[in-house]
Amino acid sequence: MILTTTENIAGKNLQHLGLVLGSVVRTKHIGRDIAASFKSLVGGEIKGYTELMNEARGVATQRMLEHAQQYGADAIICVRYSTCSVMGGASEVMAFGTAVKFV
Repeated sequence: MILTTTENIAGKNLQHLGLVLGSVVRTKHIGRDIAASFKSLVGGEIKGYTELMNEARGVATQRMLEHAQQYGADAIICVRYSTCSVMGGASEVMAFGTAVKFV
């Protein structure tokens, strides 16, 4: 399935099927929190959190793809990601876009 941030796919006529999304809420574990606390003292990238967010984006993307497959979509256009804090230590990552079929 094609994923794109653009509104069109060159050379394709598109039938819009609807909004598709996938989301996941992830929380930090104590090991990452302790490591992050030490890292915040000296500065720099907190690799444990980077990995956590990369994994969360992957899960959200996969769930969005599964939603699009339920529509019988060939592609998802206008793909976007959103992240927010749900509660202390937990964040939601949402992937969303428009499912389309080639006509």
